[in-house]
Amino acid sequence: MSDVSVMTTASGCHIFSGCGYPAPSIADFYFKPVFTIAGIQITKPILLALLTAVIILVFFYVAFRKPKLVPRGVQNLGELGVLFVRDQILRQQLGKKGDGFLPFIVAIFFFVWIMNVFGIIPLIEFPATSRFAFPVALALIVWVTYITIGIRAKGPIGYFKRMAVPEGAPWWILPLLSPVELFSNILVRPFTLAIRLFANMLAGHLLLLVFGLASWYLFSLSIGLLFAATSFLLTIILTGLEVLIQALQAFIFATLTAFYIADAMETAH
Repeated sequence: MSDVSVMTTASGCHIFSGCGYPAPSIADFYFKPVFTIAGIQITKPILLALLTAVIILVFFYVAFRKPKLVPRGVQNLGELGVLFVRDQILRQQLGKKGDGFLPFIVAIFFFVWIMNVFGIIPLIEFPATSRFAFPVALALIVWVTYITIGIRAKGPIGYFKRMAVPEGAPWWILPLLSPVELFSNILVRPFTLAIRLFANMLAGHLLLLVFGLASWYLFSLSIGLLFAATSFLLTIILTGLEVLIQALQAFIFATLTAFYIADAMETAH
């Protein structure tokens, strides 16, 4: 069921119509296939993910295909975006030695951010990251990246040994500390990375659905008009808040990615 189907269900329901408030649920985050290719069902979230990738590729291709010494137009926007990620995310965690990871962190940041922003775009109004599969896939990419970096730099035995035995830890606490460290670095990190993004986007979109539907349900030429106006005002306020949360979640995801890479590199030394 999508937002459109919810509004269709609610279209005949008002506060004095006799039907109950059509409260949104988790079912509103599942979509019927738009079409099927070679047995693969393409749904709205998948289309949004593909559209996000196309937007990023086209934007940066146009911005930097013919770079000029004095940037203008799209190149200027592209450079501002890249410099923001480099100075505020990458170098804060990795320093200049991490500049080789800049394309990866830039891709992570903009991919998450644009997928989040779709949640407030009219006619789209759905953040693909509110479907758990997308944050999980991104978290797995990050997990494979920082584990690979650590193993390549120190070797599999040395990397996991250093991970399990923190420098300066007394020997007698290692039987308790080492399993916790391994569990945290190998399992907890990717899980929390995914669940943080997913939960924030799910909750934000659900709130917008609740107050958006309430605005329509309460609308009537009576006292309900006051309630509808209040609900509509809250929808606008929550939309503004969601804009901040969408950017913040992309920033946090990219920052933690850079931190995990930095930690893998430091652990390897």
